[in-house]
Amino acid sequence: MNDSANVPGSRRTADPGPLAAYAALALIWGYNWVVMKVAMRYAGPIDFAYLRVGFGALLLFVLLLALGVPLKPRHVARTALLGFFQTAGFVGLISWSVAYGEAGKSAVLAYTMPFWVILLGWPFLGERVRGRQWFAVALALAGLMLVLELWERAVDLASSLLALGAGASWAVSVIIVKRIPVRDREDLLSLTTWQMIYGFVPLVAIAPFVAERPIEWSGAFIGALAYNAVGGMAIATVLWLYILQRLPALLSGLSSLIVPIVGVIAAWLQLGERPSLAEGAGIVLILTGLALLLLGGAKPSASWSGT
Repeated sequence: MNDSANVPGSRRTADPGPLAAYAALALIWGYNWVVMKVAMRYAGPIDFAYLRVGFGALLLFVLLLALGVPLKPRHVARTALLGFFQTAGFVGLISWSVAYGEAGKSAVLAYTMPFWVILLGWPFLGERVRGRQWFAVALALAGLMLVLELWERAVDLASSLLALGAGASWAVSVIIVKRIPVRDREDLLSLTTWQMIYGFVPLVAIAPFVAERPIEWSGAFIGALAYNAVGGMAIATVLWLYILQRLPALLSGLSSLIVPIVGVIAAWLQLGERPSLAEGAGIVLILTGLALLLLGGAKPSASWSGT
């Protein structure tokens, strides 16, 4: 890739394509938090989780065929472990969180992933917290306390903890993916598809053992499922791969912070989830802390799923 793509003021920087793709991605992933909340009116969280992952994986597999990408999976054991944490863990926990709590709050807490990467990177990758990262961690922790509002109500606590668990599971997947060699864009697309396929298996396996109401195959539910599989999984993955190829890694990482902001605003407007003063302040502190972490060198992995 030409280095001029990353040089401010160069002709490549003015290319509106990556910025348009990023704007579309932020809207798709951000609004998906509201779509998931709507879907929970018609299905249980685990049923919805395995359906969205299953259809999304199928679409990505078809994309592999269309692009002529080799179908044989590489690094099977590590890819399966990645799928367990990135797809089964993240999607399953976040579905439970949205089902039992507020979509906007779940979005913010799930996107604490870079914060958990910093903590996990210390013992597992030897990447110590340094300099202003300590200040960023302190800001994120203070924001978490404000968003959780432990002094106000415990009803939402389970949902908040599930969202934090989803963010932590996502962070574990970042640690794992650092151990998987990715040579090019085709490798990245193959890895993303196969980890989703492997992550689908445990979701389907536990579904019969979780007591959930029968799926109501209404138009609204089918629309929500289609939005997740086609938009949130397939189209968003293609947009993300395109962005990674055209924008600097730091800018791509910082841009991901817009997703929970879109989720909070959309949940406020459509679902009436108006953040309290403490929650609003906490959201600002968390996003500020995460931005400082990313600026300090903690970059999320290229292989990820935003919602």
